[in-house]
Amino acid sequence: MEFTFKNITLFVGVMLTGLSAGFFYAWSVSVILGTKKVLDPTYLETMQHINREILNPSFFLIFFGSMIVLAIGTLTQQGSGATFWLMLSATVVYVMGTFAVTGLGNVPLNNELEALNLSEMSTSKLTEFRQYYEVKWNQFHLIRTIFSVVAFLISLLAVFMSSKNI
Repeated sequence: MEFTFKNITLFVGVMLTGLSAGFFYAWSVSVILGTKKVLDPTYLETMQHINREILNPSFFLIFFGSMIVLAIGTLTQQGSGATFWLMLSATVVYVMGTFAVTGLGNVPLNNELEALNLSEMSTSKLTEFRQYYEVKWNQFHLIRTIFSVVAFLISLLAVFMSSKNI
């Protein structure tokens, strides 16, 4: 495989999408399992801190970078047969199942949590909000995890097709 813009874009798209999928998967099998074992105030305070800290350049690079580079990779693969269609599929899957679910599902929940002053809430209100937040947030997270893994696998398949010039 030559080092062309077309091939580099394909490779970087796969790499970033793999990092995104890995991040969401690792969160599912570690953070979610750990936070299920803590008390309501601890859970909500921890999620507030995590939601603030996740807004950093490293996360933005993989989260937004995956979408951008997949789209660019798709454009560069026009006329490349199966590789183009696989990249287009990976892009659509990532945008709809990972990016849109995060923006329309997880982020609004995070904003609701951020607006709370936990120290002023009763124990029953903390429990009630946690139940509401955690169940919905984890459902959205599962969706975006599955879709990011599927987008990664499709884009990886595109690399194999590209190397065969199909």
